[in-house]
Amino acid sequence: MKFFSVTSAEELAEKGYTVEIRDDELLADLGYKPELKRNFSTTQTFGIAFSIMGLLPSIASTLAFSLPAGPVGMVWGWFCASCCIMCVGLSMAELGSALPTSGGLYWWTYKFSPEKIRKPACFLAGYANTLGLLGGLVSIDYGFALMVLSVAVIGSDGTFEYNSYDVYGVFAGCIITHAIVGSLATKHMAKIQTACIVANIGVILITVIALPIGASSKRNNAAFIFGKLDNLSSWPKGWVFMLSWLSPIWTIGAFDSCVHMAEEASNAAVAVPLGIISSIGMCGILGFICLIVISATITPELSSVINTSFGQPMAQIYYDALGKKWTIAMMVMLLSIQWFMGLSIIVASSRQTWAFSRDGALPFSRLLKVVNYKLGVPVRAVCFNAICGVILGCLCLIDTTAANALFSLASASNSLAWLLPIAMKLLFGQKSFEPGPFYMGPIFTKVIPGFACVYLCFVIVLLMFPIEGPSVTPQNMNYTVVINSAVWLGALLYYFFDARKWFEGPQTTLTTEEIDAVLSPSLEYVDEAFPKKE
Repeated sequence: MKFFSVTSAEELAEKGYTVEIRDDELLADLGYKPELKRNFSTTQTFGIAFSIMGLLPSIASTLAFSLPAGPVGMVWGWFCASCCIMCVGLSMAELGSALPTSGGLYWWTYKFSPEKIRKPACFLAGYANTLGLLGGLVSIDYGFALMVLSVAVIGSDGTFEYNSYDVYGVFAGCIITHAIVGSLATKHMAKIQTACIVANIGVILITVIALPIGASSKRNNAAFIFGKLDNLSSWPKGWVFMLSWLSPIWTIGAFDSCVHMAEEASNAAVAVPLGIISSIGMCGILGFICLIVISATITPELSSVINTSFGQPMAQIYYDALGKKWTIAMMVMLLSIQWFMGLSIIVASSRQTWAFSRDGALPFSRLLKVVNYKLGVPVRAVCFNAICGVILGCLCLIDTTAANALFSLASASNSLAWLLPIAMKLLFGQKSFEPGPFYMGPIFTKVIPGFACVYLCFVIVLLMFPIEGPSVTPQNMNYTVVINSAVWLGALLYYFFDARKWFEGPQTTLTTEEIDAVLSPSLEYVDEAFPKKE
């Protein structure tokens, strides 16, 4: 793959070029011409990650993973995992600032890997990231379906009962609506992200104020909140605490969406790293506060919350503190935000699908790489993700254990996709790496990614464990290990038996004339390739 030298951002700024022109110049340096519209500001780039994280709805969806370890698992498990995730985010932010492209993870893997392994490593990273984002979509919408049905149970005073087919029906309907709205022009999607930021913070404030007021006569003390380690599982107590990390790992796991929006972000070299770091930081801090409040107001009999008839532990916590009407109101707010989480991630996942198809790696790439230029959206990639999501969601028809694998499925594949470029840059790319506006310095650019790699290796193993153990049966096994292993191994087999004959890694989409315009010292040619804004 050939890389192109371009006029620097500073030189273009001196000559009166807009931020968008500098973005397009940098993209051309990576070998691509601009095909998407840059309608996302730095705040909105942060917003798409923060929206997908959907802090409180995500905590509600994954609380069952941390409850078996008690308040210590909820509070300190969140804190420890958040710090580790920030190291991954910092490592990715540095790469995203230097090389902002929608296909970032597999593109970076290709650039920094040794010649002999760069193509298969790139291929694996791309497929892992595609599956991870798809798993994120499916798990978010599965959580949405459970919330909707839990509201129905609460509203009927427990007389309404639902089965797996009801869950799947709500889930599939949710994905279809996401595909429709996710195909809107990017200018509308950008505005939605701003609204999502406000809505997320609003529901957090309501919760941290309302829960202590509602449970004023029965709040737990500090010793319970910060020091009570339970073991409501068959695993050893120490491992139950580690499994409580699954909640923050899944919740704060969408920061790479900023990378996938790089070709729609204005001033991408700054917007992408800021979006990654600020979304992780804000979710980490606000989540820590939320879980302290939840631990302070939850009933000490945690088994009653885990086994609630509502099918949703957070609904039971609201119900115990606030009563029926307020619980329904709070759950409606949470599921509304959860719907927008799914909308945001189908946007991000479709950009990964589009970028990977642009480089010819996915089946039906010729169809999936097409952009609707009127909308500035890869509509076919959006629909492809929706169809795959509906198929993958059939796991929830098997049983609850299989459905829970949807959460770890997303995190495991994304962890591998994050690990590969960070490790390749750390091991083989130190000399060739040219930092962008965000740079950690000569020492921390090695130390932090090194720790991030160790952490991600541990997380991949952690996510393969069943929630109930150590005796594994077909009923309690974790389907994550089956699905992820099949996709990862399948991707490598596909590469070595077929794709190696034609897959060349990231490909330039610039024509000869556009390359000449980029390389020309004359601004007349640059203006011809990428005209100024009026």
